[in-house]
Amino acid sequence: MIAKEHIDDLLNRNGNILSTDGNKIGSIGQVYADDDNGQPTWVTAKTGLFGTSETFVPLEGAQIQGDDLVVPYTKDQVKDAPRVDVDGHLEPSEEDRLYQHYQLSGGDRTHTDATTDRDTRTAGTGTGRYEDPERTDTVGHDTSGPTTDDAMTRSEERLNVGTEKQEASRVRLRKYVTTENVTQTVPVKREEVRLEREPITDANRDQAMSGHDISEEEHEVILHEERPVVEKETVPVERVRLGKETVSGEATVEEEVRKERIDTDGIDDTRR
Repeated sequence: MIAKEHIDDLLNRNGNILSTDGNKIGSIGQVYADDDNGQPTWVTAKTGLFGTSETFVPLEGAQIQGDDLVVPYTKDQVKDAPRVDVDGHLEPSEEDRLYQHYQLSGGDRTHTDATTDRDTRTAGTGTGRYEDPERTDTVGHDTSGPTTDDAMTRSEERLNVGTEKQEASRVRLRKYVTTENVTQTVPVKREEVRLEREPITDANRDQAMSGHDISEEEHEVILHEERPVVEKETVPVERVRLGKETVSGEATVEEEVRKERIDTDGIDDTRR
């Protein structure tokens, strides 16, 4: 069990909050103590991007392990816990919601019902952020909760923007076959018959008179021509591959942030 004397040591270690199976839930944020007895009852786990979100986790059943705090809850159970503002004090209704989520009874404590001015039994009670009970060197006191010191802290939300890599699209190379007509002209040759006549001369008279005087004859001539012959072959043309390159751009993020303002009452702040 975490006692009051363990709180300062726990906060100074800057450790993590772990589940029983060893998973990191978040880093240790703030410890909240019961208003009545000062016993620590809640701790906040810093989660989210840059630890900007804080979630309440009960200290019941928690154990200190080195610099870390081991709680009997899973990471998902803490992640799904009700969102409660980390404003330094837990109202009974807020504790009721947290006790119900973590399936805890919350004890049998009292608080004052403002509408009837009477004690009402309830499962929760006001719980405040842990402060040193021996500190008494303050000027004035805090009317909204336990006395802290002589100053009021003004806080504001800062926007911490980071980047994460995620899959945007996929590109594939796909090869398919198409058919097209190719026209090509090639020269071709062919033989044609041509009738040639020559007169009878002394040079060819013997050949002309070598046959019968009168006879029937038939001569045949074979003609040739060239025809296109087509054959196809497959040849490599080019190689195609996918490559990646990184290009830089800018993205504009717009988000609302809260700021605390401090006003004064009863003080003449006119400067002369």
